[in-house]
Amino acid sequence: MADSQAFFDYIQNGNTFKGDSITLGAAMLDGETITNALVKVPLKTLNRHGLIAGATGTGKTKTLQILAENLSNKGIPVLLMDMKGDLSGIAQPSPGHPKIDERHEKIGFPFEAKKFPVEILSLSEQKGVRLRATVSEFGPVLLSRILDVSETQSGIISVIFKYCDDNKLPLLDLKDFKKVLQYATGEGKEELSKDYGRISPASTGAILRKVVELEQQGGDKFFGEKSFDTADLLRVDENGMGYINIVRLTDIQDRPKLFSTFMLSLLAEIYSTFPEQGDSGQPELVIFIDEAHLIFKEASDALLDQIESIVKLIRSKGVGLYFVTQNPTDVPDAVLSQLGLKVQHALRAFTAKDRKAIKLTAENYPLSDYYKTDEVLTSLGIGEALVTALNEKGIPTPLAATMLRAPMSRMDILEDHELKDLIEESKLIPRYNEEIDRESAYELLNEKIETAEKEEAKEKAKREKEEMREATSRRSTSSRRRRSTQNPFVKTLTSPTVIRSVLGILTKMLR
Repeated sequence: MADSQAFFDYIQNGNTFKGDSITLGAAMLDGETITNALVKVPLKTLNRHGLIAGATGTGKTKTLQILAENLSNKGIPVLLMDMKGDLSGIAQPSPGHPKIDERHEKIGFPFEAKKFPVEILSLSEQKGVRLRATVSEFGPVLLSRILDVSETQSGIISVIFKYCDDNKLPLLDLKDFKKVLQYATGEGKEELSKDYGRISPASTGAILRKVVELEQQGGDKFFGEKSFDTADLLRVDENGMGYINIVRLTDIQDRPKLFSTFMLSLLAEIYSTFPEQGDSGQPELVIFIDEAHLIFKEASDALLDQIESIVKLIRSKGVGLYFVTQNPTDVPDAVLSQLGLKVQHALRAFTAKDRKAIKLTAENYPLSDYYKTDEVLTSLGIGEALVTALNEKGIPTPLAATMLRAPMSRMDILEDHELKDLIEESKLIPRYNEEIDRESAYELLNEKIETAEKEEAKEKAKREKEEMREATSRRSTSSRRRRSTQNPFVKTLTSPTVIRSVLGILTKMLR
């Protein structure tokens, strides 16, 4: 057995910080918890992003809950993506349990039950504050990447946005965007080709099919007004605790396109609107993305590039991103390399492929004189994890197998009546849940088409009237001619005999 005192000193020295920090639990050695060998994460480096990984049932969600609670306690707002619907209990205090007290006695500090300020958000028809964004806010580049279109089609989308800007046609929802696409190769074909070049019907058809695919995954509910103001994610309650904003996503697990669309839109909006933070003492906002593999599962290369760029840049805005998933390999290497905090719960080795993946995972962690990382990864119990963070100088803290503390709030969902009461108390519901469908590109183009059709109908009626008048005139002239030729007197006067007689008399007179 390793020297426990040396190990205790090793952990203490590596987890002593000048600034404020969050305590995750106590370090373990040879399967035993070392009381008061506390494992901490400095607030200063929580904008350096992180990963919470592990097999199903190992305690990832509870670790997420612990981090969210402690951030809220420090006055830092949190945004949680709740895929499984089991995080709403944060709004109520833990009922406690003898096993929780026993765990905290081993760790070295008492357990405290506490509830936290919670706001329930929704992307779909579920109850909560509706999250929306307009098509215009997305912009042509981001929309092209979400739709995964070709370079030529991306150029057409840029032309569509430019045409709408030039003609003051608001692009609010997908209905507007589809209408402009149809107009570009229909009634407005000549108008657009004159100023913006010819647009191929085949290309607009391909883009329309992509839009329909997005609609089928619920995109029609996400695009529209009123747009959600990301500043509302930064609220703090009257006690100075940061709000924990929970996005309920239980009904969109099978719609990764919508989830990716929402996440990319949100991160892009945060990056464009939040001020630069510099080297601040704590993050402005921390975002936890549960079931993070859904973002990357069906993402195109262009979309992945966009996500990787935002992950690299958003840190300067004081925003930390934490990916929660079963295996670190679910996250692209370019993103994984940007992550400062790593909380690795147990992995299961049932196949040769699993064992190979565990060895690769172990190589992502700092070397330790106290652990064989690949062996520890398969022997961790529920609520235990390997933890390494960045210290205040950006250096990884010692790798520690950690007995994690228990959440202070309820480790279960809210009852229906509790959820109803929480939503009814929301100050954001009146602001964002009103359905707005103001005049936009769809209505304006329909009006324009209708006006053009009326003008065309008038012109057509005018032409038909002229043609009728001309036809009537021709028939009248022809009729007069026919009548004159049928008159007996005229017929006698114009007969050859009379004409010859008249011409003969005229000839004699001229002589």
